[in-house]
Amino acid sequence: MDTRPTAAGRTSMISQRDPRTAPGFRTAGARRPLPTTAAYEAAKHFYEREGHLRVPRKHVERLVVGVDGEDQEERKLRLGTWIGNQRSRAATLSPERVEQLSAIGMRWS
Repeated sequence: MDTRPTAAGRTSMISQRDPRTAPGFRTAGARRPLPTTAAYEAAKHFYEREGHLRVPRKHVERLVVGVDGEDQEERKLRLGTWIGNQRSRAATLSPERVEQLSAIGMRWS
């Protein structure tokens, strides 16, 4: 069997390594992250429905993505987390993004 040194200087059997740590490994059913435009659209829908963007940090929006027909699937987007991240990164966002979010009711403080 092939062995390789670990960070601590010991050797480990390659066959004993967890395959989930291999580069590019994805669990069954794992999905790519939704694009930012999907998060923006979810925020816009939340604002239209609720009248504000004071989204609780743990709030999850359910979105239907894909074209009409068989390719549609429901996805979950952690909108509260995304909104919080946009607020905390306000200084590094593009002016277009700030304007876009402000237009749908984003409060920056």
